[in-house]
Amino acid sequence: MQIVLLGSGNVATVLGRLIANSEHSIIQVYGRNKDNARLLAEELGAIAGDPVAFTADAHSLDRSADLYLAAVSDSALMDIRNWLKLDHQLVAHTAGGVPQDVLSTVSANHGIFYPLQSLRKEMSRIPHIPFLVDGNTPENIATLFDLAKDLSPDVSVADDLTRLRLHVGAIIVNNFVNHLFTLAEDYCRQENIPFNTLKPLIREVAERIDHASPGALQTGPAIRNDEVTIRKHREMLREYPALFHLYGEITKSIQQYYQSMQGRA
Repeated sequence: MQIVLLGSGNVATVLGRLIANSEHSIIQVYGRNKDNARLLAEELGAIAGDPVAFTADAHSLDRSADLYLAAVSDSALMDIRNWLKLDHQLVAHTAGGVPQDVLSTVSANHGIFYPLQSLRKEMSRIPHIPFLVDGNTPENIATLFDLAKDLSPDVSVADDLTRLRLHVGAIIVNNFVNHLFTLAEDYCRQENIPFNTLKPLIREVAERIDHASPGALQTGPAIRNDEVTIRKHREMLREYPALFHLYGEITKSIQQYYQSMQGRA
């Protein structure tokens, strides 16, 4: 397939690299920032061994591609549908929480190409990426599914509701957990203790869930109902309002969850 990549940010960059390393071709990069579009086009051209065009002008968009892949923010996606009008070519977006039919005014053929992964252009290696695809016709679904299979072994078809549910889960396990890491790092810095000492624990906890349900792996004072330790911890955190609040709420959540599980047994 010949593909026009709409976007030059994190998702566009990582997907562009994957596509440039495949049998498919990026023929043009469009970005609102011309310099960013140029840099990405040069990188993808170097990977593929063929030059890649770039533009920041909607009027200069290549109209000969098989697929227009909109790897942009949700707000930018709403803007794209206002100016991009295609005859019949397939257009797909990469957002997890935006309905498929947002692109219905762009083309009669539209779909979803959602990489369920945290992607950053600074990555030295590309991680395993599950792809969720959808389309407004069986043919469009098949086209996007086949493209995704060329980039990853982990591909499934997911409708808007399934994708949105998974997007919520992704926010919890990625953004929320990372925020806890951020608060913990800030706590360690202010208490003059090494956050690096916690990193092996972080890795171990993440790796364990490959082998068991998180619910079966819970440890700590909350599940033990160790009120003496909980009080000590909360007293330590009084100078850190965000952590103090979260410690109390998450402790309560753990206790309520396992009490409810015992009630179901």
